[in-house]
Amino acid sequence: MKRSAALAALLAIALAGCSDTVDAGPAATKALTIATMTLPQSLDPKDANGSAMPYFQAVYDTLVRRAPDGTYSPKLASAWTFSKDRTELSLTLRGDVKFDDGSPFDAAAVKANMERFRKGGGAQAKTLNDVKDIEVVDDTHVTLKLSQPNSALLFYLSDAAGLMANPADFAKGEALRTRPSGTGPYDLDQKQTVIGTKWVFTRAPGYWGDKLPYDSVTISYFDNETAIVNGVKTGQINAALIQDADQQISIEADPNVKTTKQDFDFQGILLFDRAGAVTPQLKDPRVRQALNHAIDRQTMLAKIRQGRGTVTSQIFGPSTAAYKPELDGYYAFDQDKARRLLKEAGLEGGFTLELPRIPAIVSDALAASLRTDLGAVGVKLVWEDVDAGSAVQRIFRDRAYSGMVMNMGQSSADWVVVGELVLPGAFNMFGYTDDTVKALLPKIQKNGAKEDLQALNEHLVKDGWFLPFYRMTYLHVSDGSVTIVPQDGMAVPSIYNYSPAR
Repeated sequence: MKRSAALAALLAIALAGCSDTVDAGPAATKALTIATMTLPQSLDPKDANGSAMPYFQAVYDTLVRRAPDGTYSPKLASAWTFSKDRTELSLTLRGDVKFDDGSPFDAAAVKANMERFRKGGGAQAKTLNDVKDIEVVDDTHVTLKLSQPNSALLFYLSDAAGLMANPADFAKGEALRTRPSGTGPYDLDQKQTVIGTKWVFTRAPGYWGDKLPYDSVTISYFDNETAIVNGVKTGQINAALIQDADQQISIEADPNVKTTKQDFDFQGILLFDRAGAVTPQLKDPRVRQALNHAIDRQTMLAKIRQGRGTVTSQIFGPSTAAYKPELDGYYAFDQDKARRLLKEAGLEGGFTLELPRIPAIVSDALAASLRTDLGAVGVKLVWEDVDAGSAVQRIFRDRAYSGMVMNMGQSSADWVVVGELVLPGAFNMFGYTDDTVKALLPKIQKNGAKEDLQALNEHLVKDGWFLPFYRMTYLHVSDGSVTIVPQDGMAVPSIYNYSPAR
């Protein structure tokens, strides 16, 4: 889906006009309680990331709105156009929006927010790396000048990089962490909110846009899905996302619960060390291919996730242009072939692979399955337990491991996937590349042609850049009172995607 093309953006504007309407229906005074296992680092937009986005969407608007199907429509930016060479993005801003303190939202506010965001050190700061200059044309027009074309820019402006806070608060130290100030549909209720446990948002008076269906939204944090499932069954929780397969089966048995499935994350081993800096053996593609052939994806999916998902050997999801269905099954379970590949690589005696284990991601069953499958071909898998406190230091700063098991969202924006996993960054921490990738990326940046994207995907698979297991089926659940629409590019729905059930 070429969602960042100027024509697509203009078409989305034409179809959506300036409306952000959600039909509130007869139940517009209801309160909504959402359960989550995502704990936000803060409510400062520079810290926004991933599944924490609903916390931020409640109080901050984005420049661009991303619909559930991934198309773009106006939000704080009412229109946009790319230059012919796609190195400039011109935004037209709404001129009737004010921040909570009454100060105007304008082009200067956009510049201040984006410059702060890219310098803020947050997990998504890199998404604005290609923005070399932000030019304020006048109060309602701003131009983003890029160092190179970036086809994911509209996606980023509909996500963390597009959240707009009041610049007046930037000089107040850490104020935005707990006292957000934006233009969004809700305000954080300081009296009812208990940071770390629950965040209560009440309707913002005089909100410039169309009202969302609920007068108040509460987002409650839980550290286990059993408690969430019990809360939904008893009606204490209205809506939640359930990832664990056993918990999904449990809640589906309740006739009062309403469920919606979504395939989003893939689980697999992200191999960082393709140059062999930590584990020299991984430098040989035959070794990475052997690892892929050694694991029994079908059995893992059946036993660990009760068959809830689809095996895959590729990092690109089905809604991307790069996706090729035949690559899902490229690495058949073939341990004899894995042994032959290792022998050809001079590793008939095997080698040791040490990986970090974060228990919340790598269950006992998954850890045992991988150790058994890799051990059968001569690869000794050693797990080193790391807790949440030490994981960032050991994995991303010390670069102590050759890879790690991760759950990764499969965005439908091809360049988002490339930016996350192929370009140098957190998940390509050694900055590895090769001649094929070097040749394809400039062409993809310039034209985004499907054949080039698929060629890149095929190369990544066949060269063993990664070790995916399967795409996982998640379950959006409600107590029956809420209709939930899954959100493209996010495991959790946007704050806009909830409405009273009819």
